[in-house]
Amino acid sequence: MDPQEDARIQQQLKDDGNMPRHIAIIMDGDRRWATANDLPKTEGHRHGREAAREIIRTSAQLDIEHLTLYTFSTENWSRSKREVQTLMRWLRESLRDEIPELDQNNVRLNAIGDTEGLPKSVQLVLRRALQQTADNTGLQLNLALNYGGRAELVAACRKLATEVQAGNLEPQDIDEETLSNALYTAGMPDPDLLIRPSGEMRLSNFLPWQTVYTEIWVTQIYWPDFQRQHLYEAIRAYQQRHRRFGGA
Repeated sequence: MDPQEDARIQQQLKDDGNMPRHIAIIMDGDRRWATANDLPKTEGHRHGREAAREIIRTSAQLDIEHLTLYTFSTENWSRSKREVQTLMRWLRESLRDEIPELDQNNVRLNAIGDTEGLPKSVQLVLRRALQQTADNTGLQLNLALNYGGRAELVAACRKLATEVQAGNLEPQDIDEETLSNALYTAGMPDPDLLIRPSGEMRLSNFLPWQTVYTEIWVTQIYWPDFQRQHLYEAIRAYQQRHRRFGGA
């Protein structure tokens, strides 16, 4: 896309108002993209990394506050050993190689999920990346790593039960806000817009508590082919919706 045209579109989106503060994306379709292109599944993941890089840059340019990417789910461990090893290697490489650009663009990295269940080598580079970008004040990039929505809710319930057992919390004082503050996403606004490439019409265990009133936009495009113009299309669709949150 021509840089001047791209800048014009971004400015128009901002001028139209009603921009989503928090965008969440289920990065789906890497393997099907590879199959459709007669390539190994690992090539689908490699091209998916390039798509993620493009969308992170664009989100920062649009002044989006939070971008949450479903990077590796608790269910992904069931894939072949070779595929999981490849994903972990590319995760390490991305955390190492992409951080200088993120830092330069004032992007703050965050991780949600059971990160202690990741390989130690990944945990090490993740901690370094989090520390390096901790003082940035622009886009907060949330990587959902070893994340599962039901597991998140179970962990939150256990955390609250421990507080009750210790005498620090009364059961009758547990409400929606209390539970929200026990989740990985504590302190963040709920996603305004959820984008799902590949045409699947399900949440796939992604942010089930946080997305109860999220606007959902689905495209048939596989994630490796998802580009900034598709993000613009999703945001335009969001801007045209009237969010009632169960009201009139």
